[in-house]
Amino acid sequence: MTNDRAGRAAWTREAAGRIERTDDAVAPIVYPPETDRFEGFHVWDTWPLRNRDGSLAEIGGYRVVCALTATDDLLPGKRHDVASIHYFTSPDGETWSHGGPLFSDGALGSRQWAGSTMVDGGDVHAFYTAAGERGEDDLAYTQRIAGATGGTVRVGDDGLRIDGEWDHEILLEPDGDLYEREAQSRGMTYTFRDPWFFEDPASGETYLLFEANTPVPEDADPCDGDVEAASFNGSVGIARSPTGNPTDWELEPPLLDAVCVNQELERPHLVVRDGTYYLFVSSHQHTFAPGIVGYDALYGFVADDLRGEYRPLNGHGMVATNPANAPFQSYSWTAYDHGDEMLVVSFFNYYEYVGESLDGIADLPESEQRRRFGGTLAPTLRIGLDGDRTELLGTLRHGSLPLASEELSPVDRGGRPRGTDRDGGSYRS
Repeated sequence: MTNDRAGRAAWTREAAGRIERTDDAVAPIVYPPETDRFEGFHVWDTWPLRNRDGSLAEIGGYRVVCALTATDDLLPGKRHDVASIHYFTSPDGETWSHGGPLFSDGALGSRQWAGSTMVDGGDVHAFYTAAGERGEDDLAYTQRIAGATGGTVRVGDDGLRIDGEWDHEILLEPDGDLYEREAQSRGMTYTFRDPWFFEDPASGETYLLFEANTPVPEDADPCDGDVEAASFNGSVGIARSPTGNPTDWELEPPLLDAVCVNQELERPHLVVRDGTYYLFVSSHQHTFAPGIVGYDALYGFVADDLRGEYRPLNGHGMVATNPANAPFQSYSWTAYDHGDEMLVVSFFNYYEYVGESLDGIADLPESEQRRRFGGTLAPTLRIGLDGDRTELLGTLRHGSLPLASEELSPVDRGGRPRGTDRDGGSYRS
């Protein structure tokens, strides 16, 4: 087995060691919305339905988000064990209606984890993580990247519907060379998940980004003698379609390695602005290697082309995080371009909880575990983006998803960024 990482972009310990909470990166405290637009469900990892070119899709006046979903009678900590993908529709990017499960049947794995969806000429292509094996007796954590075709969008008097005869197949599995197999893993967790469809505007070629781990042989010494740090080996993987067909993929070397730095680079995705490539991931404070202090946060990197030398934004990589007195209030951030700003959606996680990690949630009474879990979408963040620097400008309401044509209210760019309370900011079409 080879493990040649020469020439790859890397998130280094030196850069990650500079992470700190500053005013231009810390989001305001989140409170529950006055009206939960996702009543009856736990909703977490979320992504918008996009066009093939990556822009937000608007179909018949509707926009769509997909989300990992479970009914809210379930204890929140158990939701990953039964997760399925549902979709929600909105005529204005503010009010949301439940469309139902994305797949009626046939989904691979024992449950579905995060991915992405793309609409092309009315046909919907879904990419997701097939977790476990269908029909398994004991819950397994095997992860494969799956795809589904055959879905169609229909708009009628009852709103927007996604249905059709879905055809599911496994698209990618780790090769053990570029990407670690489960049997090779010696870290705290194993990852091969979160496929994100991307069409490169420079070349027109089609890619899938995904979260993975870089194999580190037992006899290797990538961390200058720090054996424990060597088990933290997250990476942003990438596969290319040689034909442009969204079911035909070939693994390529990772876009970014975080060996010796971080174990999980979750939900990787790209925003391209004026020929500059911004790569974003979410990560947890507990997945950083010993000696590095990080937070549950959105992290970002910038390069001059898709295969460029990605540099950490702000000199260390952190773009937006939760406040110190609410360190787990939001997670799983997804960024998209919006004129002069970048907007970032996420889900409302645990609030009124300050602990060393989320492990402490399990020690609370079940009633408190339920009460303190948001289980809906968080306020949308407004981020200023200038070259290698970012600045948190303010927020919109819970679950706001403005189109590029919808103007945002002005923000005060001088002094400390303005957060919002439960009313949030606004926009208008």
